Amino acid sequence: MIQRKKGRIVLYQPQQVDASLGAESSKDMLPLECLSIAAEPLAQGYEVVIIDGSLLDQETAHRRVVEACEGAMLYGTTGILGYMVKDAYQCTQKVHARFPDLKKVIGGWFASVRPDLQLATGMYDAVVCGQGELAFMDIVDAVASGEPLDELQSLALWRDGEVVKNPRRPVVGWDALRNLPWGELDITPYREHQLRAGSDRDILRMPSPSWIGQRKPYFGITYFSSFGCPEPCKFCCSPFVTERRWKAMPAERMLDDLQELKERWNFDVIRFHDANFGVMKKRVRDFAEGILDRGLKFGWNCFIETHSILLYEQDLLDKMAESGMHLAEIGAETGTDEFMKDWIGKPIKGDDNVRATAEMDRRGIECSVTYIIGYPHEKPENMLATLDQARQCQVASPRSSPTVWPYRPIPGTEMWDEAIKLGFQPPTKLEDWGSLGEYHLHETWPGRIPAEVAHVRKLYCHYQTLARGLVRRRDGVWEKLARWRLKSGNYALGGLETKAFTAWNRVAKKFRKEQEISRSWVDPGHKTGTGQNAAAKDIDQSSVVSEATTR
Repeated sequence: MIQRKKGRIVLYQPQQVDASLGAESSKDMLPLECLSIAAEPLAQGYEVVIIDGSLLDQETAHRRVVEACEGAMLYGTTGILGYMVKDAYQCTQKVHARFPDLKKVIGGWFASVRPDLQLATGMYDAVVCGQGELAFMDIVDAVASGEPLDELQSLALWRDGEVVKNPRRPVVGWDALRNLPWGELDITPYREHQLRAGSDRDILRMPSPSWIGQRKPYFGITYFSSFGCPEPCKFCCSPFVTERRWKAMPAERMLDDLQELKERWNFDVIRFHDANFGVMKKRVRDFAEGILDRGLKFGWNCFIETHSILLYEQDLLDKMAESGMHLAEIGAETGTDEFMKDWIGKPIKGDDNVRATAEMDRRGIECSVTYIIGYPHEKPENMLATLDQARQCQVASPRSSPTVWPYRPIPGTEMWDEAIKLGFQPPTKLEDWGSLGEYHLHETWPGRIPAEVAHVRKLYCHYQTLARGLVRRRDGVWEKLARWRLKSGNYALGGLETKAFTAWNRVAKKFRKEQEISRSWVDPGHKTGTGQNAAAKDIDQSSVVSEATTR
């Protein structure tokens, strides 16, 4: 047994969903960020307390953090753009009020691109920018020995009213990193929450694999096996945060770890949080074949690029499906070659997105295909072309869900600078960054999408939701009409039909009892809507259903 050193580290994993909206968060989102930076300090004998805000109400979570900080040597937290930013800020405020001299640090995606907002609060001693495991251990060593943080790599510091950024540590691979300390995690509350009736309606919940049954409870965990992404996307902050480096855990090590976790927890599904799981074809093949060779039984899903799918051999795609892959998250981004080349940067052309989705769909792998409209400098005709490609994708892959979201300016991206030039006004206070509203129900840059484009988007969402049976759980006249509309691309009577359906459905609901449809899931970088928040009040209920549901 490791002899713990005198020194406690308190880590807070902020809440991802604003509970004041009446929403439950999916409890398959394990506190991977905190576990990853805890691995080395634990191995060296430090006491590490991890408090996951998603398991508790906010008041209780913050109270437990403050209590754990009594006598601690270091406090740390993290967050991505969304509610995590606000919750981390509010929790740290309470910690700082009680223990102003306690060393406090923050890392993660949002802090990495806007360290100024964090440091200007006066609460943090440093911001860890980029890859954090080894940089955090440097902080632990410095605090334990009473040394200053000034010269440590990968840190942003507040000096004389300005941000000072130290050089970054080189990005390291898994040979320099430990496996996550899974034994520190009590999995029981995560499992129990997911296996309760109605868990399919939780925010951020992934679709149930087909062999479990639609909307049936299942027990899933999150896992990451790679750092970074080589794609140059100009709307994404990954090129800035990760410098387009990609480091991946070898397939054999991943399989060993997951096999042990399967024996320990007996989960049903693994949800990979890799920014880009499919970069290395051989690793994907080794992983899929390894699952089959070892006789492991679980489902898995991941982010994977269109061009990766189209480059993979047919037998590899078959093995991915056979090994349990049940869902692929695909960033389709835009519907024209010109905009893809000039503003996105991915090697996607023509109908690549449609073909890639169809390859997965015909193997029983559901796809969440995400498009965006309203980019800086994007013309209305390009937005309409994107909506039309999403329609074609839906027709070609009926079990999949191509969705079209309004563009959201993200700091640390090339498009951010363009958005500012074009008049976008970002929040000025840190807490406001966590109160921007739900990603695809709330336009954070109003006026970017012309009314005629917004109308087509609304109709597409309406017909797509009906066509996929997500409103009534039946296949009647409305569903058949929706599939015909999508196939033909003819929305001529769409305005009348949406109003007629909304009125008819409102009356019909009074005479039947049907379980409410399951809520949405998306990648953890983009928060989902509940269909109940203020941002959705002026949207037809049919559109809310469509935009807040991807399965």
